Order: sequence, then structure tokens, then C-alpha cells
Amino acid sequence: MVTDKDGYMHLVQYLTENLGLFETPEGRGLSDETVMELFEEQLSAQIIMVCGQNPELSFSQRNMIIREVDAIVYDLEEILAHVGKKKATPEQTHFIADFSGLIKNLFDQEIVKLIA
Repeated sequence: MVTDKDGYMHLVQYLTENLGLFETPEGRGLSDETVMELFEEQLSAQIIMVCGQNPELSFSQRNMIIREVDAIVYDLEEILAHVGKKKATPEQTHFIADFSGLIKNLFDQEIVKLIA
């Protein structure tokens, strides 16, 4: 649905190009949450929004979306393996929110095609 599209590949590339943002020393205005916790939280919120905005989605379609999100989280865990358990900085938190919004946009585009 999403993970096999060029847009997703571009987002993964965008993340890898910005990995330097996640290479920060400990102690710089860190949040209580880790990088991966924030990614999971933000992606969950975005997907809840997607499903709420599209009540006509069937149970099967919603499950497909959830499987896609699981695949995305798996990819993020692989990419961010060495920094995922570090506490997030404000800059990382902002990046994660923006990145999650871009993921939501991919789902929005695919859902339009799915329910058309």
C-alpha cells in the first residue's frame, strides 16, 4: 500500500540523510521519551487520524493500514538501531512530528485511490 511506493522510499532516504540529527550527545534538553517511543507515538496518532477521517474504510482495509505501519516501525527500528533508545531532543521531536505527518500524507494519497 505505502511501503512499496516511491514516496516511502524517498522518506526513508530523507531520514537517512538526516541521521546526523540523531547523533547528539546525551544531556541536551532531552525529553522523557526515547526516539523510537516518539516515532511510535506520532505514527499511531497519525494513523488514528487517517482512520477517523475515513470512516468508510472496511475492517480489512484498516488491518492493511495497521500492517503497513508495523512495517514502517520495523524499518525505523532498523535505521535508528543505535539511537532509538536514546532520549529525544527538542529538535529530534520536531523532526519526528514532521516525518510522521509526511507518512500520514502517503496514507492519505493511497486511501483516496483505495476508496475511489
